[in-house]
Amino acid sequence: MTSKDHIKGRGAQQNVHNRFVQDVYETRADFLEFCRVEGEEADNNRTQYIPVFPKTIINKVSSPDIGMSLSMNPYQGCEHGCIYCYARNTHEFWGYSAGLDFERRILIKKDAPRLLEAKIKYKKWKARTIVLSGNTDCYQPAERKFKITRECLKVFLKYRHPVGIITKNALILRDLDLLRELTKDELVGVNISVTSLSEETRRVLEPRTVSIKKRLETIRILSENKIPVNAMLAPIIPGINSHEIMNLAKAVSENGACSVGFTVVRLNGAIGQIFTDWIHKTMPDKANKVLNQIASCHGGQLNDSRFGIRTKGEGKIATQLHDLMRMAKRTYFKEKSFPTLNSELHEAYKTGQLRLF
Repeated sequence: MTSKDHIKGRGAQQNVHNRFVQDVYETRADFLEFCRVEGEEADNNRTQYIPVFPKTIINKVSSPDIGMSLSMNPYQGCEHGCIYCYARNTHEFWGYSAGLDFERRILIKKDAPRLLEAKIKYKKWKARTIVLSGNTDCYQPAERKFKITRECLKVFLKYRHPVGIITKNALILRDLDLLRELTKDELVGVNISVTSLSEETRRVLEPRTVSIKKRLETIRILSENKIPVNAMLAPIIPGINSHEIMNLAKAVSENGACSVGFTVVRLNGAIGQIFTDWIHKTMPDKANKVLNQIASCHGGQLNDSRFGIRTKGEGKIATQLHDLMRMAKRTYFKEKSFPTLNSELHEAYKTGQLRLF
């Protein structure tokens, strides 16, 4: 039973203070109070799309806990509204809150395809897999309108460059034509996030994502088209979806996923405050239990910043989760594996050899 002040259709239920900006939210609070007194509508809950113009688009990833070395994000902020999302904190670097601003103020990088092309055709560039959505979902609702991800896939195909994709949106199926061409040369791999088989859980945990049925169907269609899919059961949240590990692994395997992985939730930065506020409003009866179990995986805190431990957790509950995942892999993925993408064709393209055929 959710509380009466729950904001429907959003994950975060508040804006929290941006640690990099002074007095912004105090001023905003005064304005909202003025609107309330004067009888004006302070907030219509609409999503805003804001163009930004970064000078670079490819990011080096130094964290040993993340299975990628390069990433790029056509969008900052994400309308999916996943309450646990670690990327919320990055919105503070742009001057916004990690709370509702992250879901309602989406930054659009229209120059991303041009910046990508300039980088990977540079003569000294050495091809390595670049992952779309290292931070926010490249197939979030904004992509339907702006099609930046699609244009980036055209660049990857043109230069025969390997690309990974992380998403939880069925909109990726719109680009099956490009994905089919990329997979012919082993140039693409897709990671689909599935966190629950319960629609009730999905709706409160990830309010603006596609249904579980549609997500499993997306895995199946991609797999039928020979596009390798890794299922990400991430994050696993003790007391919310931790009991689903075996059933989730079975479901994604039956729909064609060739590998599976998971992380233990950690509520870093502002997310601890956002998640705590959210769970007391959406799951008040189990809020304290869930928060205590999360803390038990991170040395008594909601967050853990230690490399090598922060996404794995420690303690009895975390150990149980890892034991379940090992059992799930042995049971449902014994003879499956995710392929290594091809980095050699890009060099052939740059030297002109590939263009001879």
